[in-house]
Amino acid sequence: MLTHDNSVLKTGDWIKGKSVDGQLIIGYIESLSILDGVVKVTVVTSDNRETIGKTIPILSKSVKKLPPSKAVNKEQIIFLIDLALSTGDEDWFLELSSKLNSMKQLVDGAH
Repeated sequence: MLTHDNSVLKTGDWIKGKSVDGQLIIGYIESLSILDGVVKVTVVTSDNRETIGKTIPILSKSVKKLPPSKAVNKEQIIFLIDLALSTGDEDWFLELSSKLNSMKQLVDGAH
């Protein structure tokens, strides 16, 4: 775990930041090195399309931890389910699918 800007970074955290060559990225932490102050981030979106899907090293001081998702509507949850599938995060996929199913049951029960 690395401490940065009053938040603790750990494997699996979603971050946004800038790479060494100035690319804006959003991704999640694959691994981190406390000694080097470097996090290895799998890039999910970036202003450089060639970086998307790759794991790149970024200085921990150049990243900011993203707050947990507060998905409140069906479209947001479906988008996050697609993201969970593209990143291979099975636990998150199952959690989001359960949330979506609960929403559907509420709607079906109201009719």
